[in-house]
Amino acid sequence: MSLYERFEKSFMPNYGIPPVALARGEGSRVWDVDGNEYLDFIGGIAVSSLGHAHPALVEAVGTQVATLAHTSNLFLHEPEVLLAERLLGLLKAPGRIFLANSGTEANEAAYKLALKYGRREGRSYFVAAENGFHGRTMGALSLTGKKAIRDQFGPFPVEVRFVPYGDAAALREAVGGECIAVFLEPTQGEAGVVPPPDGYFARVREICDDTGSLMVADEIQSAIGRTGHWFAHQAEGVTPDILTLAKGLGGGLPIGACVGFGDAGTLFAKGDHGSTFGGNPVSCAAALAVLDTVDLEHVQKVAVQLRSGLEAVEHPLLKGVRGRGLWLALVLTADVAPGVQAAAARAGFLVNALQPDAVRIAPPLVVTDAEVQSFVEAVPGILAEAAV
Repeated sequence: MSLYERFEKSFMPNYGIPPVALARGEGSRVWDVDGNEYLDFIGGIAVSSLGHAHPALVEAVGTQVATLAHTSNLFLHEPEVLLAERLLGLLKAPGRIFLANSGTEANEAAYKLALKYGRREGRSYFVAAENGFHGRTMGALSLTGKKAIRDQFGPFPVEVRFVPYGDAAALREAVGGECIAVFLEPTQGEAGVVPPPDGYFARVREICDDTGSLMVADEIQSAIGRTGHWFAHQAEGVTPDILTLAKGLGGGLPIGACVGFGDAGTLFAKGDHGSTFGGNPVSCAAALAVLDTVDLEHVQKVAVQLRSGLEAVEHPLLKGVRGRGLWLALVLTADVAPGVQAAAARAGFLVNALQPDAVRIAPPLVVTDAEVQSFVEAVPGILAEAAV
């Protein structure tokens, strides 16, 4: 029985059967169970910041697991304190941190934090963006503007009003004095790596300030150097009231964080929220290794190379390139993204058919110039094969 058949027999069918079974990785490369080699240009959905088997990550995790692997939240340990201090230093704003295990859990914490604020202030609803994605647990799902995955699990306990992403006028109309918080991604990830218009986030900040609503920035996918900045909101010149992080923070180890700035950082009282595994010493050690190793100048350099190379590709199937940093989408002229993903795999590259007409590109932040160039050079042939 093949590994694929064993998977199908053992697991719930919510993922289908993934088309490639990976066995190992090194740097930006991975190998499947049949020995085929690929350049990983999806990076575990923007998670594998340091690629695979990076020495800094291996050493940090190995040392920590041999020292102290778990404490629960009944006890504190130095790696979690070091990580919180390091994040606040990079954020350059006073705040407090809650550590979780994943992006959806970070957003659940943000949801509860905002809800406590709203009930204290007599506010009744949230505002979020159409096609936004914040997670699949019930609180995070209630804020997710994708009907196909949301509606079948309603009704939800709190009203959420959805507005078109990037439309400041529509946002201003929706956000009134009873709005608890506005949940937004600095770039919409699962919608197809869709950046907002210039100045949009500054306008969001103004609207929230005018109405007393909290501004929540979901940077689960966009933070930790992915866009060429430690945090995407910093490039917009604004500071949210609440920030959520995960994915690239742990470099492959499960970790999430919810950051409350200013007064939002002290909304939770003792016992209001918790996580048995949140702030796990091993995950914190991994996150510290990521923060010590990511080179923003390198990210910015190879991001320019990747984008300019892809924008120079001329093919009837390629409509354009969008996104920021090492987080891009190939926008297609036809709904053949799954075919592009399959053709890329046959050519030795892993990418992600994110939308019917969009393919996500999110390589490790340590990807080399040569690896970027090999992908760029392969794209015309990949598109030609998918177009047949």
